[in-house]
Amino acid sequence: MIKNYVLDTNVLIHDPDAYMAFEDNNVILPLKVIEEIDKLKGRDGEVGRNAREVARKLDALRQNGRLCDGVKLKSSGTLKIEIVEDHKQMPYFLSDRVADDWILLYTMQIQKRSSLKTILVSKDINMRIKADALGITAQDYLTDRTAEEEILTGYRRVKGNPPKDGNPSSIGLNDLFENEFVIFDNSKIYRMKKKKLVPIEVGLDTEIWGIHPLNEEQLMALDLLLDDDVSFITLLGPAGTGKTLLALAVGLYGTENLKKYKKLIVTRPVVPVGKDIGFLPGGAEEKMRPWLQPIYDNLEFLFDNVGKSLSKLEHPKFIEVEVLSYTRGRSIPHQFIIVDEAQNLTPHEVKTIVTRVGVGTKIVLTGDISQIDSPYLDAASNGLTYSSVKFSKYSIAGHIKLSQGVRSELATLASEIL
Repeated sequence: MIKNYVLDTNVLIHDPDAYMAFEDNNVILPLKVIEEIDKLKGRDGEVGRNAREVARKLDALRQNGRLCDGVKLKSSGTLKIEIVEDHKQMPYFLSDRVADDWILLYTMQIQKRSSLKTILVSKDINMRIKADALGITAQDYLTDRTAEEEILTGYRRVKGNPPKDGNPSSIGLNDLFENEFVIFDNSKIYRMKKKKLVPIEVGLDTEIWGIHPLNEEQLMALDLLLDDDVSFITLLGPAGTGKTLLALAVGLYGTENLKKYKKLIVTRPVVPVGKDIGFLPGGAEEKMRPWLQPIYDNLEFLFDNVGKSLSKLEHPKFIEVEVLSYTRGRSIPHQFIIVDEAQNLTPHEVKTIVTRVGVGTKIVLTGDISQIDSPYLDAASNGLTYSSVKFSKYSIAGHIKLSQGVRSELATLASEIL
């Protein structure tokens, strides 16, 4: 049955193609949403870029007819820009100075006039709560959400022994995806590779830039990081599980020791992504330092481990540490890229980054989906979770969820009880 879907501004900023995600239903944009898009188009960073992209896409749709009358979409649905002509219809409990209240008013009017079910789609939790209080059906943007049961660990524990012929079907494992790990009763770890279960190539004695894997999860993560056939890796886990440190160690090893990569690029988003850092004192490097300090801390630890001093290398040519906003838009071949705090990226932003990766480049996304700073993302809708699930079927990608804290006994206990 066809429905009316009224989109909030934040849905289009989250995904500029969102209006195409509602199949043969009616997509309705209140005029206030267009005004909000216009205000945002001058912003720096991802918000401004997405606003400009939305404006261009809507302008292109005008070739199909008048947007106020509704135009056909490739998805077989329609898109319409809704206009409320009688502004006196604003209820006394809503304010004509608040953009959200205008969008709620539009939705209420559409709901009254139409016989079709009308649903407000918003990434804003409070907006959905207000809508519910007004008798409006409201939901999150569901297209790029990942069901809780789909969030991957990257490995499973199996009773018994590994198959002698490496065929997972011979022991009833018919649903393994490429690069998924299997831990058997004898603690031996195997990885699904080219449809065969093969023992991993690293052990607890493996040393990379002065560090050793401390548990099974780190062993599996290191096995993926060192595999040249795996060029996209996602590492999930709370602080202190070693995900960023392992990625940095392998990046330094591949860049400085093996000369496999021209450069190690380490980056993280300023939260919210694209936020103007101009209000901070100092030059660009000083402004970015608060967001990048955790990366420098890990680098200094690794350099100390091998008897080198990062501080004495003022500008090492093989390392770039920068805010994510300055990384996008580049073509990046033969480099090792680490995107830290990737849980604060939208699926669209992850796509923007990964599609810039050139030949011979490995990219690693790390993050903790329980620590999301963006107001419109959660554990099921962020780019880190989304990309790990979407890439799980492909041999070019690998994923591990780390859960065992190794930073210190105190840090591990604090993460559990506080």
